[in-house]
Amino acid sequence: QLVEFGGGLVQPGGSLRLSCAASGFTLDYYAIGWFRQAPGKEREGVSCFRRSDGSTYYADSVKGRSTISRDNAKNTVYLQMNSLKPEDSAVYYCAAAVFIGSSCLLPSQYDYWGQGTQVTVSS
Repeated sequence: QLVEFGGGLVQPGGSLRLSCAASGFTLDYYAIGWFRQAPGKEREGVSCFRRSDGSTYYADSVKGRSTISRDNAKNTVYLQMNSLKPEDSAVYYCAAAVFIGSSCLLPSQYDYWGQGTQVTVSS
């Protein structure tokens, strides 16, 4: 099971840290991704860890403003988001994948999903 925490209402330019806690399995054995879905839009990849070498990837829309990290002792993955914009508003999901192909930002590759947490950026 994956559970996300940390969403909420934030003003433009503000910051949030989202958390994704796993139970029943060890996140370190999986590729982990953060995704988001705004109303009327497809789910898109935001950031991810590849399991093979731990390398990280970011969507162009959040690059330079976001940092993905993990705490293996807490079995938790984080997404720090800074300089938030109204277009960052969406439901954010974390997901885990056993096998990843060419890109870890593709939602179709993930096996396990959290329930999502709402992020709203508005003044």
